[in-house]
Amino acid sequence: MKTRDKILLSSLELFNERGERNITTNHIAAHLAISPGNLYYHFRNKSDIIYEIFQEYEKLVDYYLDIPEDRPITLEDMTFYLESVFDGLWSYRFFHRDLEYLLDSDPRLRRDYRDFTNRCLAAISRIFGKLAEAGIIQSQLEELRSAMSLNVWLVITNWMAFLKTAHASEGPGSLSLTELKQGIYQVLTLELPYLTAEYRERVLVLREKYRPTLPDAQGEAV
Repeated sequence: MKTRDKILLSSLELFNERGERNITTNHIAAHLAISPGNLYYHFRNKSDIIYEIFQEYEKLVDYYLDIPEDRPITLEDMTFYLESVFDGLWSYRFFHRDLEYLLDSDPRLRRDYRDFTNRCLAAISRIFGKLAEAGIIQSQLEELRSAMSLNVWLVITNWMAFLKTAHASEGPGSLSLTELKQGIYQVLTLELPYLTAEYRERVLVLREKYRPTLPDAQGEAV
């Protein structure tokens, strides 16, 4: 593996485990047992590292949301999309833990994230359209489908922030993939009013797999 790729991979690992704000370029260089000068040969600063990591994240999500146009969409497809998007969130979780700060820190990132959001919203809307064509959900007017797509996107991108506040006394490494994927329960809940009778029971069974277990005020699971 090339040194540049090693820097990106190790940076992602450290950002995810300890939080981006707690990691400097010196930490990354030390983790890789290379000199800071060697790191700066490949990247001018930490912002450039973060920007390139985000570009890899974009490619991953774009790949996951590549919707087939030559066949009807299935419930298994919908499950794949949800699982894959939350897997992507997990792999790049540092980014969504500190999203507002990172976007404020880099105009390139803010611009690209806006375009990324618009692409994701369009993909979600197409998924809803295909689900309606397949008879899984009821057909909606464009305005309602757009609102549903936005609500799904808000749940996906803010679920981690909710968990962060629910586990406020714990550090960056306290979140688990299982907890993160419990956000799928919330997404499926948004779809319940629009499911057709034929698919309602199947979606309810699927949704139950992701039922959240959150701490109550005494710190016990509920």
